[in-house]
Amino acid sequence: MNDYKTGFMIRAGEEKDAGLIMSMIRELAVFEGLDHEITATVEDIRKSLFEKTQAEIIIGWLKEEPVAFALYFYNYSTFLGKAGVYLEDLYVREKYRKQGFGKEMLRYLARTAVERRCERLDWLCLDKNAPAIEFYKNLGAHVLDDRRVFRMSGDRLSRFAGV
Repeated sequence: MNDYKTGFMIRAGEEKDAGLIMSMIRELAVFEGLDHEITATVEDIRKSLFEKTQAEIIIGWLKEEPVAFALYFYNYSTFLGKAGVYLEDLYVREKYRKQGFGKEMLRYLARTAVERRCERLDWLCLDKNAPAIEFYKNLGAHVLDDRRVFRMSGDRLSRFAGV
């Protein structure tokens, strides 16, 4: 997506962007108060996104300045019998918020989902992020409040796996 009027452009992340991606992930973690959970390295990002292709990433640029990123991958609905796009993270740098860049990033992902014949675009949002929740609702997204996210990780995952 290119908007020549504003100079905003979205492109797929490239291997050379691994350091930039990691720095924006750190910014997102600080914004969410979760920076203590960061263990990823630039090399982890490079390998998982560009060597193993476990997820995809797009970066929004305003002229030459990176202003946003969105990381996503496929999920699957057994009820629909079709894949969906799952948005893991959407981040717009603070000084660029409320200028429509987040909306354009989501629109790009929605087009990606439709073009790839996916049925849905799903994502999570922290309960404490009221501005984002309102933003998503205003776009026409609805909250699935009949579900809970469960997670097993680290030592608990290993113990349960019997490893």
